[in-house]
Amino acid sequence: MFHPHHNLSDEVNRNIVQSEIEGGLDLRHLARPALVEVSTQNTRYRLVMEGDNEAWIEGHPQFCPEPVLVEIAGSNWGGSMIKAHYLGRGMHMEFRHPQFPGVIVTSAIVDIRVLSEAA
Repeated sequence: MFHPHHNLSDEVNRNIVQSEIEGGLDLRHLARPALVEVSTQNTRYRLVMEGDNEAWIEGHPQFCPEPVLVEIAGSNWGGSMIKAHYLGRGMHMEFRHPQFPGVIVTSAIVDIRVLSEAA
C-alpha cells in the first residue's frame, strides 16, 4: 500500500494512489516471453515482452502496423513523470521507437490483458 510522500505534491500522490485503485501491470513480474494486449482510447496494441523493457509491438497504423522492437519506458499521467516498467489504466504508455525520434506517448490506457506467459 502506498503512503503519501512529503516530497511529492498532492497531485502526484493522488495520481499514484489512483493508479493503484485502477490497477495495471508491472512488466518486471511477467515470465518471458509474454503476450500482452493494451487497449487505449484510440488503439489496441499487442506486445510480446522480451526483456524488462523490450517488446515487439504492433497495432498503430503509423508507428507499428507491423511488429517492431521498441523500448517500453512505462506509463505517465499525461505529464513528464513516468511510472517506469508499469502500464496503468487511465495512464499513457510511453515507448521509444527505433525509427522515430523522442518518445511516443499513447492515448489513455483503457484495459490491459496478459494473453499468455512462458511456462
